[in-house]
Amino acid sequence: MDSHAATVEAGLHHRDPELHNQFDTLEQQKDTAHLGMWVFLITEIMFFGGLFGAYLVYRNLYYPAFVAGSNSISIFWGTLNTAVLICSSLTMAMAVHSAAIGARKLLVGFLSLTLLLGLIFLAVKGKEYYDKWTEHHVPGANFHFDDPERPGEAPVPADVASQTSIYFSLYFAMTGMHALHMIIGVGILLALIWKASRGSFPPHHYTMVENFGLYWHFVDIIWIFLFPLLYLISRTPAMH
Repeated sequence: MDSHAATVEAGLHHRDPELHNQFDTLEQQKDTAHLGMWVFLITEIMFFGGLFGAYLVYRNLYYPAFVAGSNSISIFWGTLNTAVLICSSLTMAMAVHSAAIGARKLLVGFLSLTLLLGLIFLAVKGKEYYDKWTEHHVPGANFHFDDPERPGEAPVPADVASQTSIYFSLYFAMTGMHALHMIIGVGILLALIWKASRGSFPPHHYTMVENFGLYWHFVDIIWIFLFPLLYLISRTPAMH
C-alpha cells in the first residue's frame, strides 16, 4: 500500500500543471476542448441559419422592397469590411501558427493585428449604422424610406417603400448579431493578448488560441454570406 501510494503521489507530482484533473493526458484534454468548440459552432450555425432562412423567405415575398433597400446601402463600406475580415482571418491563422512554434512575440503581434482589424470592422459598421439612422432607415416610429437618387429610374411605389422596413429589420438583426459576435471576439482577444504576453501558451498547450481561431474564422465566414445577401444580390429589379 505504501509503495502504491508513493507511486500515485509521484505521478501527481510530475503531472503537467496545464492538465486538468478530469483528464489523463494533454491530448485527451485538447480533443475534448476541440469537440466542445465544434458543438458550440454547430449551435451557432443553427442560430444564423434561422436568420438566413427568414431572409430568403421574405426576399421572395417582397423582392422589389428588398431591391430598393439594398440599393440604399453602400457597397464600398461592405466591400471594405469584407477585405478587413479576410485579412483578420489571415492574421488569426498566423497567430495560431506562431503559438504552435512557440514564437511568443509573433503570437502577441498577430493577435494584436487581428484585434486592430476587428476594431476597424466595428468602426465601419458603426458608420453604416449612423448613416441608416440619419436617413431614417431604422425600423420604428421614425422609419421613412426615400427613393434613392438615381436619375432616370422610376420612383419606388409607396407600398414598396413601406415594405423596405422588412429588409432593414433583417439587415439590422443579421448584421447586429454578427457585430455582437465580433465584440465578444474583441473582448476575448484582449484576454488572449494579455495571457500570451505572459507566456501562457507554450507549444504543447495553446488549445485556447486554436479554439478562438475557429470562432474567429466562423464569424468571418458568416460575414462572407451576409455581404452578398444584403449588399449585392438584391440590387437588380426582377426581369419581366
